[in-house]
Amino acid sequence: MSLQAIPEGPLRTGYTTGACATACTKAALLALIQQKNIQEIEITLPLGEKVTFSVNCSFTAEQATCTTIKDAGDDPDVTHGATIGSTISFNTSGEVKFLRGEGVGLVTLPGLAISVGEPAINPVPRKMMTDAVHFLTHQYKINKGVDIKVFVVNGEEIAKKTLNSRIGILGGISILGTTGIVKPFSASAYIASITQGIDVAMANGCTEIVINSGGRSENILRKRFAHLPEFAFIQYGNWIGETLDKIKGSSLRTVTMGIMLGKAAKLAQGELDTHSGKSSWDKQFIYDLAKECGYSDEQCLPILDLNMARRLTEIFDFTEDEPFFKKLAERCYTVCAAIIPGVQLQILLIDANDTILNFSML
Repeated sequence: MSLQAIPEGPLRTGYTTGACATACTKAALLALIQQKNIQEIEITLPLGEKVTFSVNCSFTAEQATCTTIKDAGDDPDVTHGATIGSTISFNTSGEVKFLRGEGVGLVTLPGLAISVGEPAINPVPRKMMTDAVHFLTHQYKINKGVDIKVFVVNGEEIAKKTLNSRIGILGGISILGTTGIVKPFSASAYIASITQGIDVAMANGCTEIVINSGGRSENILRKRFAHLPEFAFIQYGNWIGETLDKIKGSSLRTVTMGIMLGKAAKLAQGELDTHSGKSSWDKQFIYDLAKECGYSDEQCLPILDLNMARRLTEIFDFTEDEPFFKKLAERCYTVCAAIIPGVQLQILLIDANDTILNFSML
């Protein structure tokens, strides 16, 4: 997930992959029972709202398949416009069973809410689909089990734009959603990926992780920490506070934070959400920080004219011996260490040229 510029005006909500899969499952089961084409289907979302989906169905006497096009509203979701579908057939077990269709990921690592070997269909969507199936089988007095095979057209390609493989979900996307509704530019999906990533790392025996702001910083950090598996690297994006809250009280013993200068300038002043819409770097704070290090007014005044914090390297040499960057890292450390006491923490500052400064002995 990546954050983009938010469009002006009222934002349109959309529906999760879980809601889409539920609509297709209910429509396909109804098509199988009635042996007729279904073009629209109403489902009930977890909070009680009823919504109607347009679907395309095909059926035989043995099974039925329905699809819908996912509408994520104004959210920049990688699954927006994807074809979500479900194939339904009866079984003799009397149970609702979930099968993995094309484009749906397979869970291969412990630590997630779904067991290893299961299709990556999260608990709430499973309950939504199970409830829809039970409603129809009760209504039509059908004493049979139901197999649900959810699929996503081109799901394996779509998954390459996500962090699924990082947490051991291979071969496709996850079927997600806790409310059925996608709120445009909501942080919930990104924060969920952070907590899932940390859960997977711990479940697979990691006591050390490297947290970083995104793909660029991670690429250079992975060279330095080549001994760690892929799932030990967690991208916090802008949500430093939520990441540290997840670490707090966990079994993790060592945490390395890689942070670009722009975010470090905000974190040093106590900002735990570094999104530009939530916080900005305080030039006066950084000026005062430099003065604490003993720099002259002549050296510090240019700070007040900078338009980006990453340009601090034009004023101070980006080295581990430079007092300003030592002090900046120390402030970042102090803010973070107060949230995760007992965890060995090191701060790595990263500049625009991908140079890394290590401040582990603060």
